[in-house]
Formats: sequence, structure tokens, C-alpha cells
Amino acid sequence: MMALFLFLAVVVIWGLTWFAITLQIGGTTADVAIFWRFLFSAALIGGGLSLTGKLRWPPRQAWIWIAGMGACLFSCNYLGIYTSELYLPSGTVSVVFSMATLLNTLNLWLFFRQKPDLRVLGGGILGVGGVALLLAGGMGHENWHHTFLGIGFALLGTLLFSCGNMFSRQMSHHALSLTNTVFWGMLCGAGFMAVVIPLSEHGYSFPLTARWLGGLLYLSVFGSIAGFLFYLELARRIGADKAAYATILSPVIALGMSAFFETVHWSAPMLAGLVLILLGNVLAFLRRRPLPQPVEVEQG
Repeated sequence: MMALFLFLAVVVIWGLTWFAITLQIGGTTADVAIFWRFLFSAALIGGGLSLTGKLRWPPRQAWIWIAGMGACLFSCNYLGIYTSELYLPSGTVSVVFSMATLLNTLNLWLFFRQKPDLRVLGGGILGVGGVALLLAGGMGHENWHHTFLGIGFALLGTLLFSCGNMFSRQMSHHALSLTNTVFWGMLCGAGFMAVVIPLSEHGYSFPLTARWLGGLLYLSVFGSIAGFLFYLELARRIGADKAAYATILSPVIALGMSAFFETVHWSAPMLAGLVLILLGNVLAFLRRRPLPQPVEVEQG
């Protein structure tokens, strides 16, 4: 029952997150928005841990995995996602991101030798076909290169997110609570962006507008703290590959928000591509019917 609650919470929270990102785009550069988002999130989580006496220093051998989470879950992956929304509607980016389900399974195969079945391979083929249709559909307008850039950045962010899931899996082997893991990961992510900002010759300031601050509040409290805590707990309970299934349904909410609030013009090939990607994810993670098991007779 708890797994179902976590699953539905992640779907709704992350479904609304994609539109919230658009509220910050244009107000600042992506690195600045990401820096403040995760610094604020880390401050809230760290403050709560300190007040309750539950703040813990990670063991030395865990830092490499925490740094990997910081880079792949709480900073660099979002550089790709935020940048992609400069070129694509938020709903389209959310559908591309849903391919995390397939990438998680393939990464589990690559790094942990958990071999996927033919359904996953078939879903991957549909997903690749869907991305190809998105690219082909974008060729029909004069800013076609924006579609290529947007999809490229979205795929890069999705790949990094999937790698972050592998780092979080390794953290389960260390004696550190989930909340502490997320806190230190977010702090590292904010630290990475704190280095990127001056290197990019950007300032740390942000606009004091209701739009930008509203996006920051939602993304920090819900999209980051609640969303990631729920998602990582879900992944811990049912596995990263099954937990990422939530990313298949959250685009439905994101597409609705995008269609209602953004000026979206999807061509027929692009719509077909969106459907193919979603179908590929569904095919990959349809529950298989268990095979009948032979009855074992104990020898007395």
C-alpha cells in the first residue's frame, strides 16, 4: 500500500514539475536556477535533520557515490533538462525523459548484470523509433535545429539521471539514512553548480518576481525534496527499474499542462513519436505472467 502511495505521489509531483521549470526559464540561466533550487532544498532538509538530531556525516567510502548522485541527480542532469525546455515544450521534454525507464534497465544490465528480457529490448526499439519521429517531425519548420538541440539535451539529462539512479543504488549498501543521503547529494549538486556559475561568467542573483520565486518554491519543496525522497524510497522498495515506471505516467500530466498553458504545435510525426516512446515504456514493463513451477519433492 505504501509503495502505491509513493508511486502516485511521484507521478503527480513530477508531472507538475515540468511546467514549473518553465516558470524559471528566462529569468536566469539554467545553472543559476539549479543552484538555488538545490541549495534551498538542501538547507530545508539539513535544517530538519539538525533540529531532530538525525544529521549524520557520511562514511568516507560513501563520498564517491554521494558525489556521483550530486552530479547526476541534482545538478548536471538538470542542466540538460532546463536547457532542453528552451527549445521544446515542457510536455515533450517530459516524454523524452520517460525513457529513463529503459535506460535504468539497460544500466542495471551493464553495471549489475541484471539481464533484461525481450520486452525491454522491444520497448527500447519503439523508444528509439519515437525519438526518430520527433526529430523528423521537427524538420518541418524553420527552427528545426531547435528540435534537434532540445531532444539532444533532454536525452543527455535523462542519461545522467539514470546514472544517478545507479549511484543511489550503491548508497543503499552504506549505513546512511535516505534523508541524509539526499541531503548530502543535493549539497554536492549545489556545490557543482556553484563552481559552474563563475566558470560560465554568470552571476548568482535571481529576479524577485512571483513567477520565478513560485517556480523555485515548488521545485525545491515538492519537485526536489518530496519528489526525490518519495522516488528514492520507492526505488529502494521495488527497484530502480520498476520505480522509473512512474516517469511513464507523469508525462500525461505534463502534456496536459503544456497543452493548456504553453503555445504548443505538434506535427503528426511528433505526436506519433510521443506515443511510440510511451508505448515502448509500457511494453518494457508490462508484468510478465509467471511460468508454472515444477513441484519439488523433498527426499526423506
